[in-house]
Amino acid sequence: MPDNPRDLTDLLAHWRSGDREAGNQLMEAAYQNLHRLASHYLHRERPGHTLEANSLVNELYLRLFSSEPIEWKDRAHFFAVTAQLLRRILVDHARAARAEKRGGSRVRVSLTVADGVMAPMDRDILELDDALKRLEALDPRAAAGVELRFFAGLKEAEIAEVLGISLATLHRDWKIARAWLISQLLPPRS
Repeated sequence: MPDNPRDLTDLLAHWRSGDREAGNQLMEAAYQNLHRLASHYLHRERPGHTLEANSLVNELYLRLFSSEPIEWKDRAHFFAVTAQLLRRILVDHARAARAEKRGGSRVRVSLTVADGVMAPMDRDILELDDALKRLEALDPRAAAGVELRFFAGLKEAEIAEVLGISLATLHRDWKIARAWLISQLLPPRS
C-alpha cells in the first residue's frame, strides 16, 4: 500500500471520478498488504479451509470493481469498506459451505453411515457475523473497531485514525466489545 496516506487518498479520488486505471493502481499497490491480511485472517480459520488468501483478495477485487461506483471519501473509508467486504466474503463462503454440508447437490447418506466422516461444521465466522450484527445495533463504533481489527487487520493507531477517535477511546470500546462478544460467543458455564 502506498506509504503516504495522501497517495492512497489521491488514487481513491481519481477512482471515484471514474478513472478505472486509478482503481487498478490502488489495488496493485494494496495487493501485497491485502494478501498479507487475508493470509493472517485465514491462518486463524480451521485447518483445511477451502478459501485461500489469493482467492479472498481476488474476490474482494471483483466485488470492488463490479459494484456500483463507491463515493470514496478517504483512506479511512477505503479500509472500512474493505473490512466489510472481507467479512461478507468470508460469511458468504461459510454459508455456502454450510449449505453444501447440509446436502446441497450431494447424495443423502444416513447419519450412521456418515458418522465421523464429515468435518465439524465451521460455524465460527457465522457466529461472529451474527454477534457483530447484534453489537452494531448496540454500539456501532465498537462493532466497526472489531471489524477493522479482525477483517481489515489494522493496528490500534490505524483503527483510531479511521474511526476518528483517540487511542484511549478505542481501548475503552475494545474492552467493552471484547467482553460483550465473549459473552455472546462462548457457551454458558454449567
